[in-house]
Amino acid sequence: MKQFKLIFVLAAVMGLAACQSKVEYGDATEVETVNENFGSTDLQAIAAKMVDSMMTFPPIVAMTANSRPILFVDSIKNKTSEHIDTESVTDSISNKLLRSGKFRFIDMTKVDSVRKQLDYQNNTGMVDPSTAIKFGRQIGAQYMLYGNLSSIVKQDGSTKDVYYKMTMRLMDLETGLIEWSDEKEIRKMKSKSFLGM
Repeated sequence: MKQFKLIFVLAAVMGLAACQSKVEYGDATEVETVNENFGSTDLQAIAAKMVDSMMTFPPIVAMTANSRPILFVDSIKNKTSEHIDTESVTDSISNKLLRSGKFRFIDMTKVDSVRKQLDYQNNTGMVDPSTAIKFGRQIGAQYMLYGNLSSIVKQDGSTKDVYYKMTMRLMDLETGLIEWSDEKEIRKMKSKSFLGM
């Protein structure tokens, strides 16, 4: 019985030693295929496609030739069945467009914080009036960039097919006209082997 216990303990110790985890840095642009869910590679592909499409669309090229239009980006709507951080998708697209030097942005997520700061500067008596930023001096956006991320998931036995579609549009706020629209499609398939691997 003692030998059996000793063998069991040794096997358990060896099993624990073999199951040590290791953390390493990887290439953030490397294709990620851990599973069929929306991942970093999908985010990067969508952001690159949308920005390239918008920047090369002839009316947008003409619009940005002599000026830097002011945009605000509405949060991308997640219409998938997954929890997807669409704020990251929005941020990636906004950053790429801003870094192009062709657009300027208004951050609508910070309107309340700005309002509080302006109220503090103008109404508390704690800020020198000559240095306080006045209300009503901000510049309004001319265009709104918005989009939807949707998916269709189908499963048949051991095969799962996930189709993602990202649609984005640029609207002229004065006229309501859509100045640009495009979509990016991604399909991922997962098949389980006979052994379930």
